[in-house]
Amino acid sequence: MKKVFRKSLGKALIACSLTLFIASCSSDDGNEFDTPDTPGQDDPDAPQVATLVFNEDDPANNTPTASASGEVGTSVPGRVIFTTSATTQRRMYITQNISGQGDMPFNNFNLDSDDLQKALKADGSIDLDGATKNEIDFTFELPVPNIDNGSIVYSFWTTTGKGDFRDASKRLALGVGTITVTVGNGTNPAAAVREFNGIQLFAPAADGTTESFFSLLDEKVYRINEGPEFRAFWDFGYYFGASGVSDGEDASFASTATYDASFGFPVEGLEPGEDEEDAATETLNETFFAMSSLDADGFDAVVLSGDLPTIMNSGIQKITNLAVGDVIAFVDNYGKTGLIKITAIEAGFANNDFIEFDVKIQP
Repeated sequence: MKKVFRKSLGKALIACSLTLFIASCSSDDGNEFDTPDTPGQDDPDAPQVATLVFNEDDPANNTPTASASGEVGTSVPGRVIFTTSATTQRRMYITQNISGQGDMPFNNFNLDSDDLQKALKADGSIDLDGATKNEIDFTFELPVPNIDNGSIVYSFWTTTGKGDFRDASKRLALGVGTITVTVGNGTNPAAAVREFNGIQLFAPAADGTTESFFSLLDEKVYRINEGPEFRAFWDFGYYFGASGVSDGEDASFASTATYDASFGFPVEGLEPGEDEEDAATETLNETFFAMSSLDADGFDAVVLSGDLPTIMNSGIQKITNLAVGDVIAFVDNYGKTGLIKITAIEAGFANNDFIEFDVKIQP
């Protein structure tokens, strides 16, 4: 499957080496992220580290924001100190927003270490060692990508269970804190739409083994049975035909939240299982669709976020009888708007039958 992800920032943003400052700690569990007690770290003449502080018992002295200046190709140290007395911090989520192009999961650490691999959950969040983590003190090296001017905003928060990179309020423990790294004059360029091309989704198999769901967060397709860690990434799925409809509805999209009901055939792995983490309070993403007045040429002309037409929430979480050339307007679960252009359909119910499409969405 061919996918193209373009931004107006230019080719320089495509590659940047992301590394994590790893330090051992003599206290607690020796988590590899912990900041060590090093001589001089409280020295006022020493280089200052952008530091976030959240203390559940002393919120008046929280430091929710910090800033630093950065040079392209280097990194700046950032520190997070999150302390609770009654709330268990089980995971930490980190996002990176380059030049106003939208928050993206930041988890591309140096994973050469087996210990580090164990410290990351499958969804990219940091495992905080379960109930042992009421106080954390981590230092990260935050990379400065190759941009002329603008800002890189890193956001940090902890959760009591499985969270969501696009919704910090989901099982929030402490945060959200932000560290802003300024490059040049700090002015971000006009934001381009995030664009994904040549996405293919396949007609679903009852056992959940087909790549039938798409994520607007990371522009990836997912098998339905890939498990609970990725379910929060899924925004909508594809099916061909539906039970109880004489004409079969043919090629259709449905939000993850309404997929089973729209398709009419329960698909294994879509709904949370009883033994899964936070299964009782799990929610699935909603996406709202409507046919757009734009044609294919109008879709192609959208380059900047400001080029997107005004898109209202239709309140309808499925769209059926899709055809090549259709342009669909949508609003996702997090309020972002965008467009989908259908480029190919291999009609049918077989698991190798598919729909192909391009997407443009607000950053």
